[in-house]
Amino acid sequence: MAADGALVAAVASTFCFGAGLITARIGLRNMDARAGAALSVPTATVLFVLASPFALDLAGFTVQAALVFAVVGLFFPAVVTLLTFRATALLGPTITSSVSGTAPLFAIAAAWLILDERVPAKAAISAVGVVAGVALLTWRAGEARKVRLGRALAWPIAGAIVRGIAQVGVKAGLLLWPNPFAASLIGYVMSTATVAGADRLRGEARAKRTPKGIAWFMLTGLFNGSAMLLMYTALAVAPVWKVAPIVASYPLVTALMGALLLPDEKLTPRTGIGAALTVAAVAYLVGAPAA
Repeated sequence: MAADGALVAAVASTFCFGAGLITARIGLRNMDARAGAALSVPTATVLFVLASPFALDLAGFTVQAALVFAVVGLFFPAVVTLLTFRATALLGPTITSSVSGTAPLFAIAAAWLILDERVPAKAAISAVGVVAGVALLTWRAGEARKVRLGRALAWPIAGAIVRGIAQVGVKAGLLLWPNPFAASLIGYVMSTATVAGADRLRGEARAKRTPKGIAWFMLTGLFNGSAMLLMYTALAVAPVWKVAPIVASYPLVTALMGALLLPDEKLTPRTGIGAALTVAAVAYLVGAPAA
């Protein structure tokens, strides 16, 4: 795949992640975060398994790469999904999205430290621009006053760290076996085990599942699974510093879709500035020459 194809995949991943957050918001009205994750992640896994006879190519298979994908899969998307859903329940989707938008900073730093990627100055500038744009898009002072921040902020911060480091881990595996579908399949199988185990820890306190909640979280799984496959497709060709800021701009999609589909979501001058800043930061990353 050419560099242009990687860019298209990264942008498509952004749209899927943004749509998945919208469907998760609606699903959380009917079920709690852990039960939702226990539905959305396995849904994507089933779809990957069903597609594997047609899409899985074992050429170039290495045990080392499969192990890397499996280790990453224990944490991503499973742990990130649990942390994000929990943060959304505690802090609301806007604050969660704002804090989660710091993921590219962790991804770029980890890529530099672990993969020895040569990170150009424009990548750091773009990542900071995306973070600032996402903050403007999603932050609401009124909502912040309604919740107790403090310890609750640890949930989205932890999710951003895990998401950023996971992208670097997958990139390391893709350098050994450049197979995005295999990375997604193995990762989701391991993540399903993680969320199923977390759900079973409830014992007698397992949450009630509603038909609406099941439908919305299954749709969330479809969006998130597609987003991950597209992101891994981009990472198979492009460096982490180029993919991470683009994918992290998904709250822009969430804000626009939320304004269209959710009655409690409205666009404001501040969100307009945030949207413009996010788009400008991504455009700068894609268009400016590396330095």
